[in-house]
Amino acid sequence: MTTSRRAPGARLLSWMPVTAMGVVAVADVVAGPGVGFLPLVSLGPAFAGLVGGWRRTVLIGGLALVLCLALGWYDGLFEGRRGVTALASVAGVTGAGVVAAVMRSRREAELASVRSIAEVAQRVLLRPVPRTAGPLQAAVSYTSAVAEARIGGDLYEVVPSPYGVRVLVGDVQGKGLAAVETAAVVLGAFREAAHDESDLLGVGERLERSVARELEGEKFVTAVLAEIAPTGGAVFLNYGHPPPMVVRRDGTVDFPRPPSYAPPLGLGVQGTEGPEPYRVDFASGEQLLLYTDGVSEARDGQGVFYPLADRAYLLEDPDAQSALEALREDLMRHAAGPPYDDAAMLLLRFHGHEKGKSVPRA
Repeated sequence: MTTSRRAPGARLLSWMPVTAMGVVAVADVVAGPGVGFLPLVSLGPAFAGLVGGWRRTVLIGGLALVLCLALGWYDGLFEGRRGVTALASVAGVTGAGVVAAVMRSRREAELASVRSIAEVAQRVLLRPVPRTAGPLQAAVSYTSAVAEARIGGDLYEVVPSPYGVRVLVGDVQGKGLAAVETAAVVLGAFREAAHDESDLLGVGERLERSVARELEGEKFVTAVLAEIAPTGGAVFLNYGHPPPMVVRRDGTVDFPRPPSYAPPLGLGVQGTEGPEPYRVDFASGEQLLLYTDGVSEARDGQGVFYPLADRAYLLEDPDAQSALEALREDLMRHAAGPPYDDAAMLLLRFHGHEKGKSVPRA
């Protein structure tokens, strides 16, 4: 059983209406009726309308009216207009606070509905990767740069195919719904082509045609495609994307780069050659991390880029998802604040056909 605890800031806000009325009451008693503190009792229902529900606002407003009556009687203000004016002020602010609380509750309900729809969209667009795919164990991490967002312009997919496990990690230029729509186009084309095309270059050409058909102007998608054979080894196609990181059995780190870089998807010029596939050794017990530039270009307060190669030891945990979560938390500590760009990471561990064998520590 879990118990919910309010954050210190939320507790402070919840006590603010009562605190405000208490301070006004003390000040009125000490200063006397000549100063005119009594109308400030309306601060209680005003704060309640900002931070609480309408029922709590009505309750605080009722307490404020009782307090106003008591202080007005104590100060002898009901012999003239001041007491009635103070009561009218408290009643009016209470009514406004109730209206504000109702409208805020409706907006919060609408926001919760939108978040729920966003979560469904994420599950449809960025489906959970399989924990195992052929000889691989997989884990994924996604951190959006947009506050409260669950999805952005980064994308990933793992597809077991007759030709090996095919992997995609990409980054769509721009943000917002337009980036999400482009990501949907790329992922849909990849999922279909990964099963149909016998050659990884064919998969890349299908992606290029789909993106060129959908994108307008100078928009583009950086991406890296990989194909891991059941017997080991990986073949890559790089479309202007950061190189993958390979963690060897002895803990050394390698960033295999393509012989020549190709332009991102959507920027290919007719008649020019596409990316050149290149092969990388990838054997049992080794790890492959594909990521977006939200990881490699994350900076700390002094402008220092995240030292990904120096953090490979964080991938020691035998559980791939736990290891990737440790790396993500370290990335967030390095950035020391909200990320400036989406950060996606896909971790693949090669187990081969050796069942029950644990992953050695990097």
